[in-house]
Amino acid sequence: MRVAMYYNNNDVRVEEACVPEIGAGDLLVRIEASGVCGSDAMEWYRIKKAPIVLGHEIAGEVVAVGENVVGFAVGDRVCAIHHVPCGICHYCLKGHHSACDLLRSTRFDPGGFAEYVRVPEVNIKNGGVVKLPEGMTYEEGTFIEPVSCVVRGQKQAGLDPGDSVFVIGSGISGLLHIKLACALGAGRVFAADINPFRINAALGCGADAAIDAREDLPAWLRSANEGRLADIVIVCAGSSDAMRAALLCVGRGGTVLFFAPSSPGETIPVSVNDLWPNEITLTTSYAGNACDIAQATELIRARRISVEDLITHRLPLSDTGKGFRLVAGAEESIKVIIEPQK
Repeated sequence: MRVAMYYNNNDVRVEEACVPEIGAGDLLVRIEASGVCGSDAMEWYRIKKAPIVLGHEIAGEVVAVGENVVGFAVGDRVCAIHHVPCGICHYCLKGHHSACDLLRSTRFDPGGFAEYVRVPEVNIKNGGVVKLPEGMTYEEGTFIEPVSCVVRGQKQAGLDPGDSVFVIGSGISGLLHIKLACALGAGRVFAADINPFRINAALGCGADAAIDAREDLPAWLRSANEGRLADIVIVCAGSSDAMRAALLCVGRGGTVLFFAPSSPGETIPVSVNDLWPNEITLTTSYAGNACDIAQATELIRARRISVEDLITHRLPLSDTGKGFRLVAGAEESIKVIIEPQK
């Protein structure tokens, strides 16, 4: 079979590999669509594992089933999740599924930028495979994993109906946060980015107003939000400038959700005295659990969140390198979908 082997953001090669052999508890899935995540193109994070076949936002058809697998059959249309928590460790039982050791060790064989993927038994048993509902396309199925992460993030942030929400960074994760906040009844939703294309995309996704992130964000936010800063600020840009801005834009009693990591070694100053009297919460979020995955699936199925309008590029496997350059360049692309069977 063909795979897209990642060496760096500017060197992704289509190579030949063996179709994975499945064990008694595994599934073999023919990949029909695979999304390029922003983290795939986060070169400092990926380069240390290169060469590697990446891709974790996948949807496809089951073509082989291990003899011990229950609940799945050849021909099923599925989305598979690469990272799954165990559900029973200290961290899972306290609700911190992203901190689970199992979640940090599970993965596909190989990644989703390939014609076929083996989904291991542990992923299946821990809720990492979802049948696509009738009417849901493979492309929509690739959004289940990223939407589940956004669902979990807004749970962590404690979003309530009527809250004002400010999303800093209007790439794919930021736009999904905007769509979900609107679906959950946020009062006002605001957005910022440095890219005019993405500022317009934020408005198209439901933001009440959007601005260039290099402007005076606190002053603009107060003018747009009846004199107040935001109840919830969600940082979807991996820059220290965005993170510093978030601390200036959160209102009293509010929460800052750091949804994106910074570059290695970057730190930002935090004044505890500014946080302490104002009951400001700083929190983070990473992956989703089985409940978040189920909710994401239903949000997409019911069209509470539309996702196909976020797809800007559909590319065959041979153009995976172009897909990485588009995502890394962050110019006029939002979601890039790779179609390995083309």
